[in-house]
Parts: sequence; C-alpha cells; structure tokens
Amino acid sequence: MLGRLLSAVALAALARGAYDQLVRGGLTVDLDLGRSLRPLGPFVVPIAAPRETVFEVVAAPYLGRTTRALAEKLRVLERGEDMVLAAHFTKVGKRVATTVETVRFERPERIHFRLVRGPVPHVVEQFAFEETREGTELTYTGELGTDLWVVGRAWGDQVARRWEAAVRKSLEAVRVEAERQASRSGSVPGGE
Repeated sequence: MLGRLLSAVALAALARGAYDQLVRGGLTVDLDLGRSLRPLGPFVVPIAAPRETVFEVVAAPYLGRTTRALAEKLRVLERGEDMVLAAHFTKVGKRVATTVETVRFERPERIHFRLVRGPVPHVVEQFAFEETREGTELTYTGELGTDLWVVGRAWGDQVARRWEAAVRKSLEAVRVEAERQASRSGSVPGGE
C-alpha cells in the first residue's frame, strides 16, 4: 500500500514538473504525430505613422540595442544583417514562458517569426506593413501547430489564447510608440 502511494506521489510530481516545463517552453512535444494547425489572428492595426517608422519601431530592439524597458521581455541571442535569433519572455500566471524564435526582416514590407523552441512545436508569424492614406496598416497573421490529435488541439487552444493576447498587447505598444515618433517628427500622414 505504501509503495503504491509513493509511486502515485512520484508520478504526480513528475507530471507537475513536465507540465511546468511545457508551460515555460523548456519542454516541447514535437513528435510530428497527429499534427493540428490553427490560425493566429489575423489582427489589423491602423497606425497614424509612416510605414518606415512603424517598421523601425518593431525592428529596432532586434537589429539595434534592446532598451531597458524591453530587456525583461526580449534578449537577442544572435544577430545577423537581416535575421536574428531572439528569446522572448512572457509572464504566464506565476511562470515566465520562454520562446526562442528566428526573426527575419524584409524592409519595409514584412517581418517573419519562426518558433525554434517553445510550448508548442510549430509557430510561424508575420507582420505585414502596408502604406495607407492615413499612415500604415499593420497586419499580423500566424499559424500554431501541436501534436497528439485532440489532446494537442486542446493544448494549442490554451497556448493560442495567451499567445494572441501577448501579440495584441505588443501591437498596441507598437501603435502608441510609432504614432508618438511620427507626431514628434511632424510626419503624421494626413496631419497639418
């Protein structure tokens, strides 16, 4: 009886540890078995700033120096001319989830993200920057993939909700900063 109880406690502790690592992005289930894909977004954000300004606001922490304000959320691990490998840190309850992604830049039209390590085995995303009369339309699209059929889809739905919430928050910060910079420089489209 005591042996079964200890086995159950050990199994529960192991499951809790695995779940914790999965949430944090330290354990990725990538079996390519029963793969399910689901869309992320699309989100369209109109921004009263020139396309180049909006692109620069997004690209600057990756291609230049990461500000102190972003240091808790982003660390560039390797930097190339038009691509970086970056770790992103996102608060998930009491935990901090870490994702590692390649970020590729096509100035000034697109920025592509591809997950290397995280809570799911597959994520690809894109920011597209389109000029409009009012400034820029930033469109976010993506795709998230999980393994293990229905269990994976349920996990993917949980991850996607938090992922999209983090993206929406980032897009709002981009909008505010790009409009602030455009206003300061006097380059607000359609402005006086």
